[in-house]
Amino acid sequence: MCLAACSAYAVNRWLIKPNTNWPFFHNHFNDLLLIPAALPFALWLERRLGLRRGDHPPSLAEIAGHWAIWSLMAEVLAPRLFPNAVGDLRDAAAYAIGAAAAAVWWHPRFRR
Repeated sequence: MCLAACSAYAVNRWLIKPNTNWPFFHNHFNDLLLIPAALPFALWLERRLGLRRGDHPPSLAEIAGHWAIWSLMAEVLAPRLFPNAVGDLRDAAAYAIGAAAAAVWWHPRFRR
């Protein structure tokens, strides 16, 4: 899932966005990919730092916790700290949709 999300990000960044004016691809597509693409790297780092045991799929609490932290940082704190940053709750919703899709992928019991 992580590799697919990273690949989709690259395709959107360098192929789709430059060649289309569709707002979804410019504004929210990459937001859907945040949790599936970044969470495995964050959990790997946590494991290397001794903050996480094992390389098992992320728990629902880990997925939700990272969604909450990243949403707060990107949509609430960043606009207050950086003049060009804009907070958008639709971005946080896109992070949540991507997180839900990743949870279904990482936990097959939710596919039923």
